Amino acid sequence: MIFMYDVMSKKAEDFINDEEIQQTLEYAQKNKSNRELIEKLIERAEDCKGLSHREAAVLLDCDQPDSNEKMFALARRIKEKFYGNRIVMFAPLYLSNYCVNGCTYCPYHAKNKNICRKKLTQEDIKREVIALQDMGHKRLALETGEDPVNNPIEYVLESINTIYSIKHKNGAIRRVNVNIAATTVENYRKLKEAGIGTYILFQETYNKKAYEELHPTGPKHNYAYHTEAMDRAMEGGIDDVGCGVLFGLNLYRYDFVGLLMHAEHLEAAMGVGPHTISVPRIRSAEDINPEDFTNAIDDDTFAKIVAVLRIAVPYTGMIISTRESKKTRERVLELGISQISGGSKTSVGGYADEGEPEDEHSAQFDVEDSRTLDEVVNWLLSLGYIPSFCTACYREGRTGDRFMSLVKAGQIANCCLPNALMTLKEYLEDYASEDTVKKGEKIIAEQINNITNDKVREIAKQHLFDLEGGQRDFRF
Repeated sequence: MIFMYDVMSKKAEDFINDEEIQQTLEYAQKNKSNRELIEKLIERAEDCKGLSHREAAVLLDCDQPDSNEKMFALARRIKEKFYGNRIVMFAPLYLSNYCVNGCTYCPYHAKNKNICRKKLTQEDIKREVIALQDMGHKRLALETGEDPVNNPIEYVLESINTIYSIKHKNGAIRRVNVNIAATTVENYRKLKEAGIGTYILFQETYNKKAYEELHPTGPKHNYAYHTEAMDRAMEGGIDDVGCGVLFGLNLYRYDFVGLLMHAEHLEAAMGVGPHTISVPRIRSAEDINPEDFTNAIDDDTFAKIVAVLRIAVPYTGMIISTRESKKTRERVLELGISQISGGSKTSVGGYADEGEPEDEHSAQFDVEDSRTLDEVVNWLLSLGYIPSFCTACYREGRTGDRFMSLVKAGQIANCCLPNALMTLKEYLEDYASEDTVKKGEKIIAEQINNITNDKVREIAKQHLFDLEGGQRDFRF
C-alpha cells in the first residue's frame, strides 16, 4: 500500500511527509536493479515533462552502469534543449554576518567568538557594488545572517535600493536576488516592492529531526516556519523562488526526495515550481570542520544528483557556487547547471576591501574556485559556453508562471540566445582581457546565426554593432 501524502497542504509535515519519503527510499532501493522500470523511466523522461520524486529516486539509486550512462546522456540533451550552451553569471554580496541562530554547520552561529562580526553601511555597500561593477557583474545574490536588531528587513530594503541606485561608468546591477531568513508575508511583499528578482532560501535538510538538531537555538529552529517560507513568499507576490539543500548535513537520498517533493508542492499549491534549485555541499570555514558531518557525498554521487535533478525538473534553473572546484564545476555544467558564480567573496566587505586581514575570519565558507570573473568567463568560452549576464526576463516581467509557460513551450530561446550574446558583448567591450575578447568575439560570430527567428537575429546584429559604438543595455 502506497501512503498518500497531501501535496496541496500548506503544512510542512504534510507536503514534506516523512512516511512518504521513507516509502520512496524503500521503493527506490527495491527497484535499483529493475532494468525494465529504469529503461521505461528514461524513455518517458525524453518528453522533457519531468519525473515524480519517486521515479527520480529510482534513477538516483540505479546500479546499472549502462543505464546510468543513458541517464547522463539524457541530462545533457535536456540541458541543451532548454538552456543551450548559455551559463548565467552572478556573484554573492554579503551584507552582514551578525546572526542569532545556532546552526552547527555555519560559522555565523551566535556562539562563535572567533569570527569577525561585520555589517556594511550604505557607503560600504556602494564601494562593494562599484567593485562588483568594475568586474562586470550585473546580477547579485544578497546574503545576510538572521538578526532582527542588526539586520532588520528595513536594512535589507535600504540596501537593495542603494544597490539599484549605483551607476558607475557603464556598470549597473540589474537584478538583485535575495537570500535571507524565512520571514512574514508582509515582509515578502516589501521585498517584492523593492524589485528583487528571486527569493532564495536553502532548506539545509528536509529531515525534521536532523533539522532541529542542526539548528538547536534561534528562530531557524522552527522547522515548519522555515519549510513553509516559500508559500508565504509567493503569497506575498514574489513570483520566483529558489530552493536548495546543503548536501552533507543529512543522508543525501532523503534530501533529494524532499527537494523534489517541495518542488511538486509549489507547482501544485502555488501554480509554479521553484525558479532555481541550488546544490551546495558543506565546506570548511572558521569554527566549522566538514569532517564533523559524516554524510558527505563524493564527486560521482554529486554529478548523478545534478543529472537526475535535471531530468526530474527540466524547466528549473540549477545553480552551483564557488564552493566547488573548477574540475567539479566543469563536470556538472553539461549535466544540468545553468547558473554559476564567478570571482566570489564570501566575506563581508570582501570585494572593496580584498586582502584585509579580517576577511579570512568573516567568510561564511572557504571558496574552492578562487579565479577572477574574467578567468571564469575565459574558461567558459574555451569550453564552448556563452557566459550570459542577462537579466531581461525579470525586467520584462517574464517571471513565475509566465516564464515557465514560455520555457515549456520552447519559446524562451527566442529571447535567451540574443540576450546572452548582447550581454556577453557588453562584458567584452567594458571589462574583458584581450584573450577573453578574442574568444568571446569568436563565440558571438558562431552563435549569432543560431538565432532561428530572422527578425530577432537582424535586430540582435544591429544591437551588437550599436554596443561597439558605446550604447548599452539592449534586451528582448
